[in-house]
Amino acid sequence: MKILARQLTLDLYNCETNRLDEVETIKDTLKSVVGSEPRLTSAAIDDGHFSIIGAFAQGHIALHVYKELRYVAVDIFTCDDAEEPEELSKTLKQFFRPDKIKSTFLKRGDFGLEREVKPKIKIRVAPLRRVKNAGAKVVRKLVRRGK
Repeated sequence: MKILARQLTLDLYNCETNRLDEVETIKDTLKSVVGSEPRLTSAAIDDGHFSIIGAFAQGHIALHVYKELRYVAVDIFTCDDAEEPEELSKTLKQFFRPDKIKSTFLKRGDFGLEREVKPKIKIRVAPLRRVKNAGAKVVRKLVRRGK
């Protein structure tokens, strides 16, 4: 069954702090993958939160950046079979360098069976974050034994 569109959402946690202030650099990065076609608009929501939204002929992209939380929420929607939202997601992962990523892939307009409607969700934690967490757990256990 042919689907009408695909949507990829990303939650990027613990992103590099220096990348979260660079609105124009983020726009240039998006244009380098999508092309110069999308008109990207940025807006400051409040002091620690801004959004970048771009619409193009066969879809849209939306980013919400929360500086204090070091969190970026991304929504990539495409109706074009030739477009690969995964390519843009790789570029965003390289740009923001998050410790943890949660991605959800949806088939939009899939008129197949109802049981196939569930989205595919993947969670990836950077190896360095796992080492830090394991080290912290060991220290806590040692401290408890020392009491």
